[in-house]
Amino acid sequence: MEPEPQIVAAHEPGWIPVLRALFEEYGASLGFQLCFQQFEDELRTLPGKYAPPAGRAYVVLLGDQAVGCVALRPLEPGVCELKRMYVRPGVRGRGIGRALAERILADARLIGYRCVRLDTLHTMTAANRLYESLGFRDAAAYYDNPLPEARYMELSL
Repeated sequence: MEPEPQIVAAHEPGWIPVLRALFEEYGASLGFQLCFQQFEDELRTLPGKYAPPAGRAYVVLLGDQAVGCVALRPLEPGVCELKRMYVRPGVRGRGIGRALAERILADARLIGYRCVRLDTLHTMTAANRLYESLGFRDAAAYYDNPLPEARYMELSL
């Protein structure tokens, strides 16, 4: 029997190496460098902006294996950003990404954010479908992204 996914808060020191490894795997999966997002600094200072009370970071476990992550950080008063949504390829299609997104959106509401923004790529079709199904809509660019396939989205809470 397949174990149920378990979502755990990853801002505590014991989880930081696991979160960092998943973030690195996510970054490597993109096929381009994230230097325009200061990714190396982000990895070095975890949990950084993802720490409570204004931020969140989660790892999802299947049994004892970490298989995905998601994070949230403040952008401006009332607005946060969903970041680093990642589910390992071998376990995609099981609702893990949706569970992570729903958890982070519930937290955004509890914290008191009124809007969640994210950026993705038009080529990430499964992620785009998930975000659209959660109510995200296209939005204006909120930072400078050099990738022509970038897509900006937001959700009013």
